[in-house]
Amino acid sequence: MFFLATSYDPFIINNAFSQQQIFFFSPSIFLFLSFFFFSINVFSLICTQRCYEHKQYRNGLKFCKQILSNPKFSEHGETLAMKGLTLNCLGKKEEAYELVRRGLRNDLKSHVCWHVYGLLQRSDKKYDEAIKCYRNALKWDKDNLQILRDLSLLQIQMRDLEGYRETRYQLLQLRPAQRASWIGYAIAYHLLEDYEMAAKIIEEFRKTQQTSPDKVDYEYSELLLYQNQVLREAGLFREALEHLTTYEKQICDKLAVEETKGELLLSLERFEEAADVYRQLQERNPENWSYYHGLEKALKPGTHEKLFIYEEAWEKYPKGLVPRRLPLSFLSGDKFRECLDPYLRMNFSKGCPPVFTTLRSLYQDKEKVSIIEELVVGFETSLRSCRMFSPNDDGKEEPPTTLLWVQYFLAQHYDQIGQHTKALEYINAAIESTPTLIELFLIKAKIYKHAGNIREAARWMDEAQALDTADRFINSKCAKYLLKAGLIKEAEEMCAKFTREGASAVENLNEMQCMWFQTECALAYKSMKKYGEALKKCHEIERHFVEITDDQFDFHTYCMRKMTLRSYVDLLKLEDVLRMHPFYFKASQTAILIYLNLHDNPLTDDSKELQADTGNLTDKELKKLRNKQRRAQKKAQLEEEKKNKLARVCACLKREIQRNSKTFIVLGQKHLSFSFIFKVENPLDEAVKFLTPLKNLVKNKIDTHLLAFEIYFRKEKFLLMLQSVKRAYAIDPDHPWLHQCLVRFFKGVSESKDLAESVSMVLKQEISRLFGESNGKSFNQAFLTKHFNSIPHRVAAAKMMFYLDPSTQMKAVDLAIALDESLNNRNIQICTEVLENLRDGSLGEAKETAELYRAECHKICPYTLAFMPPGYEENMKIAVNGDVSTETEELANDM
Repeated sequence: MFFLATSYDPFIINNAFSQQQIFFFSPSIFLFLSFFFFSINVFSLICTQRCYEHKQYRNGLKFCKQILSNPKFSEHGETLAMKGLTLNCLGKKEEAYELVRRGLRNDLKSHVCWHVYGLLQRSDKKYDEAIKCYRNALKWDKDNLQILRDLSLLQIQMRDLEGYRETRYQLLQLRPAQRASWIGYAIAYHLLEDYEMAAKIIEEFRKTQQTSPDKVDYEYSELLLYQNQVLREAGLFREALEHLTTYEKQICDKLAVEETKGELLLSLERFEEAADVYRQLQERNPENWSYYHGLEKALKPGTHEKLFIYEEAWEKYPKGLVPRRLPLSFLSGDKFRECLDPYLRMNFSKGCPPVFTTLRSLYQDKEKVSIIEELVVGFETSLRSCRMFSPNDDGKEEPPTTLLWVQYFLAQHYDQIGQHTKALEYINAAIESTPTLIELFLIKAKIYKHAGNIREAARWMDEAQALDTADRFINSKCAKYLLKAGLIKEAEEMCAKFTREGASAVENLNEMQCMWFQTECALAYKSMKKYGEALKKCHEIERHFVEITDDQFDFHTYCMRKMTLRSYVDLLKLEDVLRMHPFYFKASQTAILIYLNLHDNPLTDDSKELQADTGNLTDKELKKLRNKQRRAQKKAQLEEEKKNKLARVCACLKREIQRNSKTFIVLGQKHLSFSFIFKVENPLDEAVKFLTPLKNLVKNKIDTHLLAFEIYFRKEKFLLMLQSVKRAYAIDPDHPWLHQCLVRFFKGVSESKDLAESVSMVLKQEISRLFGESNGKSFNQAFLTKHFNSIPHRVAAAKMMFYLDPSTQMKAVDLAIALDESLNNRNIQICTEVLENLRDGSLGEAKETAELYRAECHKICPYTLAFMPPGYEENMKIAVNGDVSTETEELANDM
């Protein structure tokens, strides 16, 4: 009777649905069915909800309009909510929220309104608010399956594991016949580390599965492997082995069965059986390192017996490289030489470029390094004279390529031990004999990079890329070197060769979440003091990790449907520690250091990013810089005009930035070529946002706690400073940076007069424990005495000496600039740091000393760009452009 009392035309509704092929009703049938619709709720759900489910949003809005146009139902809550949900799918977010809230106010007891409001919150990634909405919806319809499913997805996304277990239990009670109900409930207990209960649930579910032993069922196989994983994590190794043996025929992944069986037998100390399993695995793949390690654990041999395992493998697998490499890790002396000799010969004869990479871990042992050098230099000498590895060899001569790979190895060897001149001699000899081999140019570029001349390294990497323009690895490597050299535009052009056509390389790489490129860009901009661009890249990387976290949402249902349960649990564990990734740590560290710099040296206007140190520039260079600044200013004015024209587009994004406290965002990348940099009102608060994930996940790195100290030192948070130095002290009490933090902390506490008595008492107790009864000066002197032969520690002590007493500048400078060969840790990085400290005033005014120190460093490191005399930079720029081939190299040798 409802439709007869309203103005709705059933023919209109019928035509709308028939055009979209949802279902077909004749007008008479539709009128007949309308007598069964006793409320507007049923009508709105059948029409609007059906259109929403089929993504026919325009039709859904028509039905909502027809319903709401009736004065009796103009404020119907559920219809308003569905209209808002439909508008949200069309991108009208603000109007959608307004309608849904209005509908909710009109019908607070409707589970539909609460559910729709939760869906809106979920679409905006406000998962906590969405969970509250779903819980309110369940108050009015506690057995609604769809709401319970949606709630469980948000709970696992937010890692509310207790709540997830309760929700999955409700779903199991409501739908005990569904597979997902059992699996979800078992996973809830697994994630809560109640492994025995999880195993029982899986076993009960497995009993309901009727699968023939002869039938190949991948989903059942994955279920069995997941059940076995739960048993192993519960420590039930015997039960896990019995389970594996019982269902071995029904598991499709036979390799996983054998590997798991070997691990279980080792855990149960059934070593003979474990040895048999690992021998079978070796026959399957003799190049797998883990099988040999498993066999070692099973046999528990001493050094001599352990070698017997590999000697047996040499006979069995004469072409195998892994059984010849692994003994080199535990052998020494003559036995090491005896095993190394055939291993190197095999690799050099075959022409294996990665041989040095496989041996790099041995370079921590000086004795082994000398043996490697003696052997390979002997090979090189003999191959030059008689084309054999040794004059005493009775056999055929080696091909010319063998000498090439020996020289290739020696170049890497001398580069590793810091003898860059010898490394260049060997790689140049190899290039002279074979000038078309890309690997040789790669190593030459790497040698220059390690020698501190990144511009020359970039030039040689560009030479390598020119030999094979279709190789994406070389292309990416070249782009990375160009970024390290500060040639950002050239790097973008290099990447553009492999990015999507029709879009800029930077946009495409950002879409592909190419974080190595963005990390290197951030570091390049930071070194050029373009802090806005650097921070933009850091925030882009941070957004990638947010997107990766959000992307797991779609896998919660997919993995349970496809029964890839082991991978699903691994995914959840990975997501929990996602921000431990080196990319995130490097981006966060860069952003924090920039924010600290902005706090210490605040920018008064945006043009300061274009300013440079003009003190050492000639008149010609200064004129070029001024012209460049004028062009940049003109460009900024044009961009300002564009910004005014697009004010409406930007307004929404500005509000979004203010709401989320984001500092940088690229606006309309498909349409605009500029970004808005909003002024950072409080850089330290922005730095804390990057620091928080590091404190939670990267606790084992001392840099995390030292960065935290730097932030809290500037915020004058003494207890947090204390916490940071204590955590860093537990990792490495002799770290040079930590020493500087401790001295500054000591002085800051002693000079502070606004501390509460309780805080002051705690600080004094901890300081006396860390420093003893000494003051800052005596503590610094004790540190210097303890590490007098280490250059990094001497530099840290010198800086603190000047910090505590500026009158000791000369003594501090003399202490820092020592370059004796007897001192430890003398390398390019620490010498460059000392030179920067002499120039930036960390050790007082010392420009003349800085120039003398630069000259001394140049004698020790003749290829390092930072130690080159003035004027060398221009030659390097010409060389990178390809106008000079070896002129810069000869110039460095002459100097």
